[in-house]
Amino acid sequence: MKYTYTEKKSLSKLKIIIMKNVIILFALILGNFGLAQQKESSLEHTLSINQNGALKLAEQANLEAAKLNKQISIAILNNSGVVILLLKGDTVGPHNTEASRRKAYTALSTKTPSFILMQKAAANPTAQNLNTLPELLLLGGGVPIWKDGVLVGSIGISGGGSGENDHNIAQKAAENLGFNTQQ
Repeated sequence: MKYTYTEKKSLSKLKIIIMKNVIILFALILGNFGLAQQKESSLEHTLSINQNGALKLAEQANLEAAKLNKQISIAILNNSGVVILLLKGDTVGPHNTEASRRKAYTALSTKTPSFILMQKAAANPTAQNLNTLPELLLLGGGVPIWKDGVLVGSIGISGGGSGENDHNIAQKAAENLGFNTQQ
């Protein structure tokens, strides 16, 4: 096929326009891929207890408390310290609800079971100063919850009859679901 000079010139311009568009499209694709890679590497993937997990933990805690013929208050916090679940047993005093929350907060904040902190405070006058921090509660019953080496939340129990009972209920509830209570 023979083209006139004007047609050849038009085809040449069309080829240039197509090539420019292909280059721009290719650059956009690569640029977006690079941005996606950059965004991916700058995001932190965190694990945290959610509402469903909190309900399962509460169920396990109530089962453990029932073995001791106790009703309890339960607080479960996510890894940011936000209360995900707060339950009060029918026969438990109202102060136990706040106590369970503070025990859970203590365990999360210090990454240590509150029962262990209580024991350290009893043995070490310097550790007793932890009691001056408004949210910490140095009574047994709060345990941090770890999954695959990551702190995912905490559970606090109150009303089990003693700090040791509260601690054991919290620890067993977490362990029954495959969590660790120490790093």
